[in-house]
Amino acid sequence: MRLTRFSDIGLRVLMYLAQQAREQPVTVAEISSQFGVPHNHLVKVVGAMAKQGWIHATRGRHGGVRLAVSPGQLPIGSVLRTLEGDREAIDCEGLACRLATQCFLRNALQEGLNAFYSAMDRYTLADVVGTETGEKIVQMHRSFLKQSAG
Repeated sequence: MRLTRFSDIGLRVLMYLAQQAREQPVTVAEISSQFGVPHNHLVKVVGAMAKQGWIHATRGRHGGVRLAVSPGQLPIGSVLRTLEGDREAIDCEGLACRLATQCFLRNALQEGLNAFYSAMDRYTLADVVGTETGEKIVQMHRSFLKQSAG
């Protein structure tokens, strides 16, 4: 399985915000710069996650985004199910496949997809940033602040 760019960006945003436990929100410009993501695309991802209640987004000069949930309460599988949408691993109808009514492949792939999401449910946002990854994110943020100030 390969995640969409939308989900990839969403996970990175959540990870970045999980490590920024401070009063000031993180700007979309900062996150865009840190991950090399186009600003407009990032705004769409942030908007979708704000609708889910995972983050708070505030517009304006002193605005930005911050995590709205506890990282330990946000399973990665749940995030991926939401961001990936309700799509199957294979598009039998789109190809007008003549095997669609008698093919076991679709069921096997769906079982694999369900197993993937179940495995991801064993990890929370806190788990994935509670490692060297989290330390790297803190370093990235500090470096960004130094560059912005100087």
